Amino acid sequence: MRTRAGAYRERNTTSSYPGPTVPRMVLGARLRRLREAAGVSREDAGRAIRASESKLSRLELGRTGFKYRDVADLLTLYSVGEEGERATLLELARHANASGWWSEYREVVPSWLEPFLGMEQAATLVRAYEPQFVPGLLQTEDYARAVTRICYPAAPDGEIERRVALRMCRQLALRRDDPLRLWAVLDEAVLRRPAGGSATMNAQIRHLAEAARLPNVKLQVLPLSVGGHAAAGGSISTLRFREAELPDVVYLEQLASAVYLTKPADTAFYADVLNRLAAEAEQPAETAARLHGMLSGPLP
Repeated sequence: MRTRAGAYRERNTTSSYPGPTVPRMVLGARLRRLREAAGVSREDAGRAIRASESKLSRLELGRTGFKYRDVADLLTLYSVGEEGERATLLELARHANASGWWSEYREVVPSWLEPFLGMEQAATLVRAYEPQFVPGLLQTEDYARAVTRICYPAAPDGEIERRVALRMCRQLALRRDDPLRLWAVLDEAVLRRPAGGSATMNAQIRHLAEAARLPNVKLQVLPLSVGGHAAAGGSISTLRFREAELPDVVYLEQLASAVYLTKPADTAFYADVLNRLAAEAEQPAETAARLHGMLSGPLP
């Protein structure tokens, strides 16, 4: 019998429309460059669209939607008179204001998570370190359900199922025509910590072993024997995009919020952390052997 999450995955279209997040980031980056080329301060640009300097900063970072009129006024302020460029940027503003694919799950998607959902679907490469749970992109439904109940113990069954369905929809990025590449390092504790019982964990480990065989998935386990390591602060995700004008993004999720970092010094620091973890972790072939050794039966 299909679960609700499995049924929705069959008709979901996230792979064809990742959402407005990346159009917002692209438009924001272009507007920032136009402002700087025109010699206009952020304060003066904000005043031109009846907004604060901090709001203009959020617009240039792609953290919020754009009003069509505001984009038109900014282009005029920056002396963008060439019709082709102006039309392209105004069309991009329309895409940046579209609803995200996750809007069907709006009741379980906090505002701080929305940018990540769009970035994850639009990224070409996600690198991750997870110290506690299997990454969401690699969870089975039963494991996701067990983890969700740990995080939301008072939530009704219907809400739990909505959260699980959302997580399953995210996984379509790994199997689309131009699949997302995932490079994940898991602390060995992730495999040793039970979630949902032995049957759920065995199925989850089997799923990891199968996912590790995908050409776009690179999976490594960081053994407990390594001891202390560079990522003592918790889970880390970095996202890279096809668009050359977009910087890498570091995503640090907390219990009820998240931090997004894009400054070169920050992204370089976390790239170094992930590189060090990957060097200390078991290589993919060793990880595959470990996963197979933990299974109660052979892979198909």
